[in-house]
Amino acid sequence: MENVTSQTKLKHEQIQYIEFLSPDLERIKEFYTASFGWMFTDYGPGYTAFEGTHVDGGFAQGTAVRGSILIVLYSDDILSTKERVLQAGGVLTQDIFSFPGGRRFQFTDPDGNELAVWSV
Repeated sequence: MENVTSQTKLKHEQIQYIEFLSPDLERIKEFYTASFGWMFTDYGPGYTAFEGTHVDGGFAQGTAVRGSILIVLYSDDILSTKERVLQAGGVLTQDIFSFPGGRRFQFTDPDGNELAVWSV
């Protein structure tokens, strides 16, 4: 019998896991812990994983290459989230702007991965 947690996370054909590359796993863990409170589990010297309510992911040792996929996070308080991202060392690529349905900003983490945060 599956546990309740895995049943709520396993949705047919939805993104289940996101994996990034980072040359410095300790630095990237510090950034995401300070920015969003993510918790990590190390699996050897070259991999660390994070677990979330809606999606899990990890960081493998390697060099990030900026691509075309944009990971978007949700925030109940976009101004507070933006401030924590900046204090942790994130760099804004686009300040808060409005779009139909809400507001968002985009940033790069210390490895150059670009993410966005949106709010209603």
